[in-house]
Amino acid sequence: MSPDDFLAPGQIRPPAVAGQFYTGDGRALGAEIDAYLEEVSPEPLDGDVLGLIAPHAGYIYSGQVAAHAYRQIQGRTFENVAVVAPSHRTAFAGASVYHQGGYRTPLGVVPVNADLARSLMVRSDRLNFYPQAHAQEHSLEVQLPFLQRTLKSFQLVPIVMGDQDMTTCRMLADALAFVARDNDILLVASTDLSHFHSQDEARVLDQTILQKVNDFDPRGLHETLRSGRGEACGGGPMVAVMMAAREMGATAGRVLHYATSGDVSGDRQNVVGYMAAVLYGPRKETG
Repeated sequence: MSPDDFLAPGQIRPPAVAGQFYTGDGRALGAEIDAYLEEVSPEPLDGDVLGLIAPHAGYIYSGQVAAHAYRQIQGRTFENVAVVAPSHRTAFAGASVYHQGGYRTPLGVVPVNADLARSLMVRSDRLNFYPQAHAQEHSLEVQLPFLQRTLKSFQLVPIVMGDQDMTTCRMLADALAFVARDNDILLVASTDLSHFHSQDEARVLDQTILQKVNDFDPRGLHETLRSGRGEACGGGPMVAVMMAAREMGATAGRVLHYATSGDVSGDRQNVVGYMAAVLYGPRKETG
């Protein structure tokens, strides 16, 4: 069976990196994520969470960082989660929206909200479905077990970005904000930061990204990435999610935690940077 075969309509996308980026045993996976979350206390926020930014490396390296983001939504309720992730294996125009079946992890199947996905796709001719974009992509998949452990239930809108230029970011942000008018949606941007620099060099590069997130400045973030003053493989997802969150009412971003692979491995000559952040806005009135 080829990678594309299991993406036929009506079928479930199986895990591609279970046993590699995280354990393939469901019970052990749940316990591992719970242990990460137990090490973190949620940050008090003057507002409601609209978006998260989380890393997508192997859990041994970035799982504890990711927990800082997902701890902010533990016990919360969101009907839908749109995960925006970069494509590592396939080049294509625009962004690919998975609009059928679901995503399976060792913790079970996460159902895709096909109606919401299709509502997104009609917003732009640059939003399509490319099966190969999802078949082996890890950057979206590794977010799902954390979502499964922190939310009671939810439907997924999986989005993989090919182009990460400002035009694509703006297009995707507008589409997400439009469908969010009538739907309860949490946004998640999947990204790692600088790659394969020394620990000291990585911290300098990554600080430029952290500052733009804390400033809630998506355009400044895009310019920082474009100029090379900072690095992120999921720069486009971050920019798009920050822009969409702003249209949805977010007024602030906060970096919750930063670390590098060297903090775990001890190898500080060639590290990868990881960040967890939250995007939030004024609390909605109820009643």
